[in-house]
Amino acid sequence: MSEKNAIEAALFAAGEAVELDKLAKLVGKKQKTTLTIVEELILDYETRDAGLEIIDLGKRYVMQVKPQYSDKVRPFAPKEMTAPLLRTLSMIAYHQPVIQSDIVDLRGNTAYDHIKELIGRGLVEAEPQGRSKILTTTLLFADYFNLEENNPEAIRKKIMELSREQSGKEGLDRWLGRRYIGFTPMYESLAELCGIKDFKVVNAYSPTEEDLDTLDTVFKLIISKGYTEKVSTNYAGEIIEAGSTTFDDIIGIMEILKESGDPEITEQNISRVKELREEYVSKAMTIELKAYPATEMVSRILNDLHIGISPEGVKIAPDYGTTSDSTEIDSDAALLIPTHKSIDGNIVERVSKKYETIINGLKNVKAEGKSI
Repeated sequence: MSEKNAIEAALFAAGEAVELDKLAKLVGKKQKTTLTIVEELILDYETRDAGLEIIDLGKRYVMQVKPQYSDKVRPFAPKEMTAPLLRTLSMIAYHQPVIQSDIVDLRGNTAYDHIKELIGRGLVEAEPQGRSKILTTTLLFADYFNLEENNPEAIRKKIMELSREQSGKEGLDRWLGRRYIGFTPMYESLAELCGIKDFKVVNAYSPTEEDLDTLDTVFKLIISKGYTEKVSTNYAGEIIEAGSTTFDDIIGIMEILKESGDPEITEQNISRVKELREEYVSKAMTIELKAYPATEMVSRILNDLHIGISPEGVKIAPDYGTTSDSTEIDSDAALLIPTHKSIDGNIVERVSKKYETIINGLKNVKAEGKSI
């Protein structure tokens, strides 16, 4: 098979956009050479009278039906299964032969609708047994998931293999339709910083029904520190707590997410964050005043900027007013720094705003004649 044929087959089989680097690995060529092959393939499809086309999405390529044929072929396209439906199917597949009532106990009453749809799709069959039914998968199920045989033991073995792939749970999660990394709104910008394409933004702290459906598609979730216990009541996947106080916090979570996105993009942005931190440290070197941090958060920023700390220093507090136990922390503060609730912008801009506020605020206090 030629490299062009291999790429064509890969794009057809994927059913979604495929990155250039993956195509390069497929044919064992450098990206520049692979790009030439892909461009030739795109031209082939443009010049032939075909119903398909290959679209360039910027180092990502997708084979799709040409727009003029999409309405006519839509009835023939398979319906995409939702994550909850896939999870019900996975439980049937793993535990088969299984009594329908047992699946309902595990998945709730919505499982009745799921089972009805799965039977309608021909993926599951049901045999009456007393007041319930015995559920098993079909030959179409094996074909749908590219399994060699529709044997219950072989299916369980395959599911276990998937669960061990990609550092364990991730392989199984992706097989079940949980293919996204989830970010709570404050951390959405990390997706771009790390070159992560398959992600969802979700309120995991007080989720709506829509948020709960979104969480069902997520295999890894990025949240603020201290909220794991609260979030875990609605989400059973991997939870990563992230900080947003200092630039080191940002660098730390980017290092964790590097392999989930584009390592090259991530490293470039880590270097930029490090350079930005050094700029602020340089600006702070001219500050002679000492400061008194009202909270640990403020103390961490002052330490990062190498600003002296003293009980008699300029009191600095966050602008949220009180702690979780209703203790006032800013009533006599000379300087308030904004927290994420009062700052717009991405996570780097928010941290920058905190650093700028402290540096400029202390310089203004110095200009007004205070010396410590």
